[in-house]
Amino acid sequence: MGTDSSDAVMAALHRPRSGPGPLALALRRTTRQFYWALAVLACLSILAAFACIVVGVIGRQVGFNIPGLDAYAGYAIAAALFLALPHTLVRGEHIRVTLVMQRLPARARGFLEGWSLLAGLGVSGYIAWYAGRLVWLSYVTHDVSSSSDATPLWIPQLSMALGCLGLALAFLEALWAHLAGHEVFETHEATSAE
Repeated sequence: MGTDSSDAVMAALHRPRSGPGPLALALRRTTRQFYWALAVLACLSILAAFACIVVGVIGRQVGFNIPGLDAYAGYAIAAALFLALPHTLVRGEHIRVTLVMQRLPARARGFLEGWSLLAGLGVSGYIAWYAGRLVWLSYVTHDVSSSSDATPLWIPQLSMALGCLGLALAFLEALWAHLAGHEVFETHEATSAE
């Protein structure tokens, strides 16, 4: 009886997996919700930038001025850019140069894809670390905007740090999926110009 149960355990451990396990799926679901929340914040940032620009244009026509409105539009556009990075990566919508990769053998293509994901993780992790550090230093030193609004800079910098952290997490997730032999990016039924 002891041999049969140990054989069953060993067979279960060495059985090839067809997909991610339940823990990996739960983690993926959680990270995807985080990326989605950042994408929603990016959309709201675009709307805020649009509102700032419209109010500024109308204000100039009517004769009133809100100090710092141009700076707020800039903060909102920068926030939209950084907050959308992780969601765009996991959907496979960043520009990827596949001209060389398509012509390589499968093994070399897998190596190049893994190397690219590792390099992306390194660069995004480096940027995320220093973006977080910048937010902290701005907060500690009470750094404010040099424009007329005098906004504490850690507030708009926070969106940059969150977006970079999300991007590093998305690269880590993509690298892990690649090493496990799973789909790295979401696939879409889309028309292409190829």
